[in-house]
Amino acid sequence: MTNPNGRFGQHGGQYISETLMNAVIELEQAYNHYKNDPEFNRELTYLFNEYAGRPSRLYFAEKMARDLGGAKIYLKREDLNHTGAHKINNVLGQALLAKKMGKTRLIAETGAGQHGVAAATAAALLDMECVVFMGEEDTIRQALNVYRMRLLGAEVIPVTTGTATLKDAVSAAMREWTSRIVDTHYCLGSVMGPHPFPTIVRDFQAVISREIKEQLREKEGRLPDAVIACVGGGSNAIGSFYHFIDDPSVRLIGCEAAGRGIDTFETAATINTGRLGIFHGMKSYFCQDKYGQIAPVYSISAGLDYPGIGPEHAYLHDIGRAEYVPVTDAEAVEAFEYLARTEGIIPAIESAHAVAHAMRLAPQLAKDQIVVITISGRGDKDCAAIARYRGEDIHE
Repeated sequence: MTNPNGRFGQHGGQYISETLMNAVIELEQAYNHYKNDPEFNRELTYLFNEYAGRPSRLYFAEKMARDLGGAKIYLKREDLNHTGAHKINNVLGQALLAKKMGKTRLIAETGAGQHGVAAATAAALLDMECVVFMGEEDTIRQALNVYRMRLLGAEVIPVTTGTATLKDAVSAAMREWTSRIVDTHYCLGSVMGPHPFPTIVRDFQAVISREIKEQLREKEGRLPDAVIACVGGGSNAIGSFYHFIDDPSVRLIGCEAAGRGIDTFETAATINTGRLGIFHGMKSYFCQDKYGQIAPVYSISAGLDYPGIGPEHAYLHDIGRAEYVPVTDAEAVEAFEYLARTEGIIPAIESAHAVAHAMRLAPQLAKDQIVVITISGRGDKDCAAIARYRGEDIHE
């Protein structure tokens, strides 16, 4: 879907400083070479299957489907991957690519911490140095993941500028990359940033939709009626959607973090409340104030409180191919608890946004229809935060 200039319709592009142009050109050339290289793909497939544990399961949530009434519900279990989330798919691909390029150091941004953990994991595996930038607010919310990253040998740098959350971590990582390009690869965690990142990350995450398609054909002999995934920058969602984009019978539904509601300023629902802008090297939709400055955003989920959305999602919205719906904190917490009680699966609070919308949608569908929800990560990291939300103070 990308044109040669890294555009998805009017979105995407490379809005970056001159100092970074050589780095992204080098990256694009390396990726275009290695993506078709049989040895590279053999190594990556080995890491996916033997190290990360792919293919991930496509689980029929029979109790949930029976309880809600309506459609059959399948869960794509990315939470079962090594490190506990879909993030490892992209990181193994980028880290292997960086190694082939002769880089010895990975830097990364992280919000909920899962991308940071995955980057630290891949760096340990491939004998690379790793530095992770994380908003100071998020280091408090996700203290367990900070410890995991340090345990894996990464340096975690708390970012205190701005709102001290994900967008500020991205800005800090980009600044660091500008100052040290020769030996460093910026392992960007989502389908955002300057070209070629949105394409590279999508391609590594597209393994999700490829497996859903194969697994559902085996189980049901057909395509799903809807695929639902949470959206911050949008990597697990584009990975879940990609191989269905040319199948018009499949509804593609991205669930944005509405925070305390899209009628409030405490939200991160970019498609629902944002407008066209340029930030972090790309043109897309962003939450902005009346002066066009990037607005502070809020979500209970540290992984979804990003003020923009990946350019391919913006394009899919523009052409009407994908739907983007807002889900509030309250709805996500209810879904987090519901899936735990009903199926014995504790999802990441990010993924719980997708579960929440499925709980609304499934009862409206016929019993022979099929909904697939991508459970992008597991919820261990969120238990203390959800307990606090419910008024219970627990110690991790």
